Amino acid sequence: MTAADIRPREDADIESSSETYARRFAGPVGRWFVDSQTRITLDCLAGLPPGATVLDVGGGHAQVAPPLVEAGYEVTVVGSDPSCGARLRPLVSAGRCRFDAGDLQALPYGAQSFDAVICYRLIAHSVDWRRLIGGLCRVARHRVIVDYPARRSVNVASNALFRIKHSIERGTTRPFALYGRGEVARAFSDASFSVVSTRPQFLLPMALYRMAGSVRLARTAEGLARSLALTGLLGSPVIVRADRRLQPGAR
Repeated sequence: MTAADIRPREDADIESSSETYARRFAGPVGRWFVDSQTRITLDCLAGLPPGATVLDVGGGHAQVAPPLVEAGYEVTVVGSDPSCGARLRPLVSAGRCRFDAGDLQALPYGAQSFDAVICYRLIAHSVDWRRLIGGLCRVARHRVIVDYPARRSVNVASNALFRIKHSIERGTTRPFALYGRGEVARAFSDASFSVVSTRPQFLLPMALYRMAGSVRLARTAEGLARSLALTGLLGSPVIVRADRRLQPGAR
């Protein structure tokens, strides 16, 4: 029996790769959420060379791969199960994206195989989030981008509000862990990476805006929150960019 047989399987991406999960983002508010995420992601990747290689870990939700392909990146998505590639099939069939199935806690790639690595929708549900971040950093040559639900946010009431949120999300939401900026930064530091930017996305949970069904309300409320500097202080989820630290004498 190997260590991989003993430790829990990292498979939360099976649910986030499903059509049921995708329906959470099908309406105007959901599309606005994904568009905002895409803008931040492309900004975090800025400066990489044309055609840079990007690994999307747990990206079967197909929120990241399509816009990255359109932006000219060479994209590989890895999921914990072959079924996680279903929503990416059109891109893969057209030869515009690659999908692999593998152990997300022991990524099946060599050290520094990709210019950048992205991992969304996974850390909050990870069986071992520190090990997961270590693996992301191992295979990244320059940059790692992740998202996580912040502890310093309205998420502090997540347990009390979970039943309400579960009802709003029509049964597709899941319990999730919360993280502080310091502990996330330490996990990256332990893997020889440094956090260079943190981008909190929204002050209020998307579930509230979905319940209201109004993008205009969401834009207005979140615009006000940003103007009052509340999003930077209490926003969630947070998108983090971390860069590999140069070794002494390296250029």
